[in-house]
Amino acid sequence: MGDLPVDFQLFGTDGIRGRVGEPPITPDLCLKLGWVIGREVKRRNGQYVLVGKDTRISGYLLESLFEAGLIAAGVDVGLLGPFPTPAVAILTRNSNADLGVVISASHNSYEDNGFKFFDQNGRKLSNSHEMQIAESMNLPITTVAAEELGRAKRPANTREQYIDFCKSTVSSDLDLTNIKIVLDCANGACYSLAPTIFREFGAEVYSIGTRPNGFNINDQCGSTALKAIQAEVLKRKADIGFAFDGDGDRVIAIAPDGKVLDGDHILFGLARVQQQNGTLRGGVVGTDMSNLGLERSLHALGIPFSRAAVGDRHVSMKLTEHGWNLGGETSGHILCHRSTTTGDGIVSALQVVQAAWECQQPFSELVLEMEQFPQVLLNVPANNPEIIVANPKVAKRVKEVDRAHDECYRVLVRPSGTEPVVRIMVEGPDANLVAREAEALASFIQSV
Repeated sequence: MGDLPVDFQLFGTDGIRGRVGEPPITPDLCLKLGWVIGREVKRRNGQYVLVGKDTRISGYLLESLFEAGLIAAGVDVGLLGPFPTPAVAILTRNSNADLGVVISASHNSYEDNGFKFFDQNGRKLSNSHEMQIAESMNLPITTVAAEELGRAKRPANTREQYIDFCKSTVSSDLDLTNIKIVLDCANGACYSLAPTIFREFGAEVYSIGTRPNGFNINDQCGSTALKAIQAEVLKRKADIGFAFDGDGDRVIAIAPDGKVLDGDHILFGLARVQQQNGTLRGGVVGTDMSNLGLERSLHALGIPFSRAAVGDRHVSMKLTEHGWNLGGETSGHILCHRSTTTGDGIVSALQVVQAAWECQQPFSELVLEMEQFPQVLLNVPANNPEIIVANPKVAKRVKEVDRAHDECYRVLVRPSGTEPVVRIMVEGPDANLVAREAEALASFIQSV
């Protein structure tokens, strides 16, 4: 009971994730994971773990199991309830907790769930730390003596602490009076916090995706389904819109005309303004998925650009390596290392409105100079995406497509770290050619 299948890869791009009821998100494995984490905390002379979750129905089950495992290992637990992922990271760092845990499957539908982990500094765990956890999952559970069992509590004032933190990341005189903002909270962890924070700056806020019922998280709403917020921005004649994902660590902006401003646009606009006001340190870190237009546009401003592997954890590591303070992903994970240790949708949105406020012009105008190459992203369902991507036939075909075009074209095929799919990206100046190559590559991979 509670053992992982042989050769099972526990951690993906961003923590542990899967379909509820299937490994690794089964009751016995979640109980074991809590015990393994607790054992690891105790081994490092720790005692206290903070646990938050998003709004999906399975959170009740996983929270109870994970809590029981921690307590069996002799670790105390602080239960935060529904709380954004970045908020857990901040509270872990500021409350001297030994580890922060978020029970969430981020942008996935309610049928999935998972776990994200933060060290005592509010940063994602290292590869070596994840490996130690995975290697311990086949150990038998033991329970400490009764007098050594952990205790559970609900910490006080956590909501207020996070609100104060978010407000501290922008100018104290930021005034959003008469600014209309639409927020799509994805029926997720930001559903109450985000509208409150923007209203405290004086904004006229219109919210959608703020009625979670356990099943509607990310359902036709949030950062991966933008039609609803685009329609609301146009309907309200709003100055800007922000769509968060289910656990609140990413954000996509919507311009007044309904145009999507993704993570690349946000990075470009923030970098441009920070360069002007002298707060940009070094350059910008993107990922292998970042649009080539972002790289070229930043270089035109004299701003260095570096690519990391996909995943905000890799972006964070690259930022630390370079000593820079701004990076992120096209999907909306934005890291502002001056303020945060991980992607924070609310903080990133506040940075956007502050940039527009400083320049006295809409953020959509601040990014007009950013070049954007046509890019097609396709997902091919696969039970074992890592095996398919490693197939020599697939690797050969990807090289053939890549070599058939000049350096303005990019082809990337990778296994998803969050879903059972192979992700395909083809990018280049000719939209029709990009679409044809992407579809052909998807068909080839399906045949394999």
